[in-house]
Amino acid sequence: MPKQTLLGLTLTELQEVVKRLGMPGFSAKQIASWLYDKKVNSIDDMTNLSLKHRDLLKDVYEVGAEAPVEAMRSTDGTVKYLYRAGDKNFVEAVYIPDEDRATLCVSSQVGCKMNCKFCMTGKQGFSANLTANQIINQINSLPERDKLTNVVMMGMGEPLQNYENVVKAVEILTDGEGIAISKRRITLSTSGIVPHIRDIDRDMGVKLAVSLHASNNEQRSEIMPINKKYPLPELMQACHDYQENHGGYITFEYLMLKDFNDTPAHADELAALMKKYKINAKFNLIAFNPWPGCSYQPSSNNRIHVFSQKLQDYGFAAPIRTARGQDILAACGQLKSKKNGEQTGK
Repeated sequence: MPKQTLLGLTLTELQEVVKRLGMPGFSAKQIASWLYDKKVNSIDDMTNLSLKHRDLLKDVYEVGAEAPVEAMRSTDGTVKYLYRAGDKNFVEAVYIPDEDRATLCVSSQVGCKMNCKFCMTGKQGFSANLTANQIINQINSLPERDKLTNVVMMGMGEPLQNYENVVKAVEILTDGEGIAISKRRITLSTSGIVPHIRDIDRDMGVKLAVSLHASNNEQRSEIMPINKKYPLPELMQACHDYQENHGGYITFEYLMLKDFNDTPAHADELAALMKKYKINAKFNLIAFNPWPGCSYQPSSNNRIHVFSQKLQDYGFAAPIRTARGQDILAACGQLKSKKNGEQTGK
């Protein structure tokens, strides 16, 4: 039988493992340290466990860490890594270094079910949810792991459609006995899975980002099919409820699409929407990154700046996000499972 993986187990689960194998209770923290702090690849390297206990572990388990199979490096320093996810699937994660931080954009699914019209990942279709092991491995096996300051669940897939595994991965990320990244430095992005938005603060306590991309219900339904199931008013009410519990602000990602959602009138609508639902909002304005086969075009720089200023006049932060990794298709909405130039994961 294939061995089970230790990487991706919470401390509570590791405590159950050592109890079941008849090992001392304190062994769970020792194993967690080897997995998430020292980042070992083999149970044999867990040298403060006795040989007997290492052998007991090896009978059933392996570490389950896998290095990236490919890396693409952008001229701006961004690195896109390809990770194996099972026998046939692959996912991408993007490392984005800045002067004062280093962020990893993590995937939660192979492909995506959302099929947003502007997103290349959605055109791939959906193949599988990632396990907690496969999510954590993107972080733990990152060559730049020791430089990492922030994690964003904004890669391939809709995190709230893989809720159980994402919650488990976040528990490991934020546990002092795990990877130990502050919840304030983790952001989860959703296209609008309304029922789970209210659960995020209770189950994870991380920051929320919403892929909004339209200022009214009709336009959002046109480009994001999920809006037909969870219309904009329901989404805004869920965001209000999340904020009532969590505090702070919610980031709304807004892709600037030429002649579609980028006029001053759209900015007026956005401001009115936030005020109606009493949401403390920050807008990340994103220049659209074209990809082969997509009919949308990016807004002009001038129009994006006018849009940003309009939102600022209403009292909202509205920074214009600098596109990163465009030359390696690592920018927002461009991730897709590839290996050696071939599409995989379908």
